[in-house]
Amino acid sequence: MGGITEQAGCAKAACGAMAIKTRGEKDVILAAMADALEKNSQHIIEANRTDLYNAEQSGMSVNMVDRLMLNEARIKDIADGLRSIISLEDPIGITDKMWTRSNGLRIGIRRVPLGVVGIIYEARPNVTADAIGLCIKSGNACILRGGKEAISSNMAIVDTMVVAGIKAGLPDGAVQLVRDTSRETATKMMQLIGFIDVLIPRGGAGLIKSVVESAKVPVIE
Repeated sequence: MGGITEQAGCAKAACGAMAIKTRGEKDVILAAMADALEKNSQHIIEANRTDLYNAEQSGMSVNMVDRLMLNEARIKDIADGLRSIISLEDPIGITDKMWTRSNGLRIGIRRVPLGVVGIIYEARPNVTADAIGLCIKSGNACILRGGKEAISSNMAIVDTMVVAGIKAGLPDGAVQLVRDTSRETATKMMQLIGFIDVLIPRGGAGLIKSVVESAKVPVIE
């Protein structure tokens, strides 16, 4: 998959093609991804078992282990979550304001994709699918960096979604998962000016504070 800079470069190269996808095209991609998650649920569950074993060995709390665990029902919920995104209105291309100046020049504010959205988050693997779905619906490429606790589950989810998505029209490179979960990689991700257009931390107060204080790219708290 290459280093994080190479991955961000691939996402950047794909964001233009992602930005011009129609609502229908994006919804076809999301539907294919949702179906693939259910079809490949056993593969994802098998990968999740590795994460559960490592979590138990590390002494993770029972509640945290439960949040990490995936089964058929939870994978169906994740797939249904993607399908619910399909039902949302396309946010791109909407003109919020329009006015005409005295010289006849018309000026408007129109919603457009951000480009490459970076998301740093913690242990829950369902966030991976949610993040991909929302980025696709809004016409953005994405690069995701989840916690080490869920890395095997995240890889299985992303690989499943990307393979199905590309067959359905997803631009190659538009969805990237950072597979090196070291602190150094997270720090480097926060500094990828020119590659990542906005960074979104999703998790506890400590994670958000760390990203806000360390990032050189724009951050949405």
